[in-house]
Amino acid sequence: MWGRAMLVVLVSRLVVRAAEYQQLHLGGAINIFSRYGYLSISMRVVPRNDSDPTWIFREPTVDIFRNLSLQTPPVALNSVTNTASPVFEGDFHMEFCDNLRQLLQAYFRDFTFERLDKPWRAFTASWSRTAMARHLGINSSFISGQHCYVLVRVSRHRETAHFDTLPSNLELEPPVAQEMDRIVPGDAASAMEFIRSFGSHYIASYVTGNSLYQVFVYPPNTYKRIKERLKTRGVADLSNVELASFFSPWSAEHIGTIQAASGNSTVEEWAIENLRVHFYFFTYTSLLKLHGDANLLRKLDGLLGNEALLQLNLRTLTPAFRDNIQKQWFNEVIDNYLKLWEVNM
Repeated sequence: MWGRAMLVVLVSRLVVRAAEYQQLHLGGAINIFSRYGYLSISMRVVPRNDSDPTWIFREPTVDIFRNLSLQTPPVALNSVTNTASPVFEGDFHMEFCDNLRQLLQAYFRDFTFERLDKPWRAFTASWSRTAMARHLGINSSFISGQHCYVLVRVSRHRETAHFDTLPSNLELEPPVAQEMDRIVPGDAASAMEFIRSFGSHYIASYVTGNSLYQVFVYPPNTYKRIKERLKTRGVADLSNVELASFFSPWSAEHIGTIQAASGNSTVEEWAIENLRVHFYFFTYTSLLKLHGDANLLRKLDGLLGNEALLQLNLRTLTPAFRDNIQKQWFNEVIDNYLKLWEVNM
C-alpha cells in the first residue's frame, strides 16, 4: 500500500513538472484521448481570439524518456539574405477538395497521429458549424450543401525537429517503468490507467512557423472544370488572365478571407492591403497574387514569424515497451479506443 502511494506521488510530481513549461519538444508524451476533438484549444493551428497570442503549444506533456532532449535539438530555419538563397523559405500550394471533409483533411494534411485514421478529427470533431466557418474564413452558409473548395496556403517554416526512430539505448523515467510493469495483458483498465498517467503518443517530429491561407468555394460543375484544366496543364501553363479568372468572383461563388494560422492581425492586414486584386469590375484579396511575385514573397517571408504549429507527427508509446506481449496488448487497447472516439465524436 505504501509503495503504491509513493508511486502516485512520483507520478504527480512528474506530471506537474511537465505541465509547468508545457513546451513542444521531441519525445514529450501526450494523452490523445484527454482532448480528442478539442486539440485546437491547446495547439495553435487556427486563428484564436485569446488574450495571450504568444503561445504555440500548451498541451500537457510528460517526459517519459530520460535525456531524450539531448538527442536531437530543434533546428532554426532562418532567412538567409545572400542572393543565392530562395526568396521564401517555406511552401506554397493549393489543394482541390470535393467536399467539406476533404477540406478539413487538406488543412490538417501535415498532422499525422499513428494508428488514427482521421487525425483531423482530433482537432475538428468539436467544431460547430459557426466555428468551422470562422476557422476556415468562409461564410457559414457554405459549410453545408453542395459545395466544392480549393485551399490555397503559403507557409513559412521557422523551426523543425524530428527523429525517425527512438534511440535504442534510451531509458524510461523510473515512475514510468514502474507503472508500465502494472499493465496486465487482457486488462484494458490497466492500460488505460497508464495512458491517463503518462500518455498514449509521443512527439516524433514537428515544424513551427506561420502561414497564410484562403478558401475558395465553387459550385460542383465549375469546380470540376477548373480542376480538370489545372490537372492537365498545371498552374505554370495558364495565362495570368485565365488563372485570375479561375480564382475570382467570376468563377467562385465565394472567396474566403485571408487568415494567418496564428491569428496575427498585422500579417492579415498586410495581406488585405498588398494582395488586393482588380479583375474587370471585381475587387478582392487573393493569395494567388503571391504566385511568381518575388518582391511580395520576400516581404511576407519577414512577416511570418514563429507563431503557429504547422506540422506534427505523433507516434504511439509502444517503442517504450520491452515486453512484446504487453506491447501488443497496448496497441490493441489504443486501436479499440481510437476507433470508439472516431465513431462517437
